[in-house]
Amino acid sequence: MTKQKSEQPKGETKIGKVLALLKRKQGATLDEMMETTDWQKHTTRAALSGLKKKGHAVEREMRGDASCYRITASA
Repeated sequence: MTKQKSEQPKGETKIGKVLALLKRKQGATLDEMMETTDWQKHTTRAALSGLKKKGHAVEREMRGDASCYRITASA
């Protein structure tokens, strides 16, 4: 008997939620991503690095005193 992998829509996974935040016009701060995923700072930064390695162009800008990240293009 083989186990079937439950297929979740991309938006339902934590990384899918991060992608949705990053694709917004205003992007997302590290704190916004942490709040959405319940990840710690180092995990959230690692996820951003992983997205870059997968070909997403992640841009960093300042929003007030906080760094804001946004996807500008995907592979």
